[in-house]
This record gives sequence, structure tokens and C-alpha cells, in this order.
Amino acid sequence: QVQFVESGGGLVQPGGSLRLSCVASGNIFRIYAMGWYRQAPGKQRELVAGIGSGGSTSYADSVKGRFTISRDNGKNTVYLQMNSLKPEDTAVYYCNRAFTSLLSWGQGTQVTVSS
Repeated sequence: QVQFVESGGGLVQPGGSLRLSCVASGNIFRIYAMGWYRQAPGKQRELVAGIGSGGSTSYADSVKGRFTISRDNGKNTVYLQMNSLKPEDTAVYYCNRAFTSLLSWGQGTQVTVSS
């Protein structure tokens, strides 16, 4: 059973930056396409960034040019560098597999963008 542990969230002012991390248990992480998702209050969870097993990336239009997803297969970790944060980026952020069936969700990490 793969488990995801997200960290790195917090309170940041508009225009600020945060780097999220997600560590996955198990030894087949490297073959997964991975993604970062977010869920804002009253809204559905959405995929904001994905990275393939080979490193190809894709982004939602709302974060393109501001967020960067990366991965370190040796550490079973996927990262999300978030720059130029906006209040509308406020949400709980989760990682999970991308572009395929989802696994159990972790607890997520709260990102709040506010002055």
C-alpha cells in the first residue's frame, strides 16, 4: 500500500513562494507519473501539475509559468515549487499518481496566500 506524506505548506503573502514536498512509500515510485492536486474550500479537487516517469511535465493554465513540478526518484519524492503566489492559490495541496487510477490520499498540506 503506497502512502503519500505532503509537507511544506504555510501562510505566505501574495507574490511569495513556497516549495512543497511529497514522499511516497514503496519501491516502485519511479514508474509512476505523479501529480500535485489542490482543493479549495467549496471546490472540487483539481490536478495542477503532473510529471511523467521520464520527467515530462504538464500544468494547469492557472499555474503555468508560476509553478514547477520536479521529482527525485532516489528519494521517492516529488516537489512543487510555487512562485508568484496569488490568493486564489489558497487550498490544501495533495500528491498522488497522475493520468491513471488514483491511490489513497495523504493528509495534504495547507497553503494560504493572504496579506
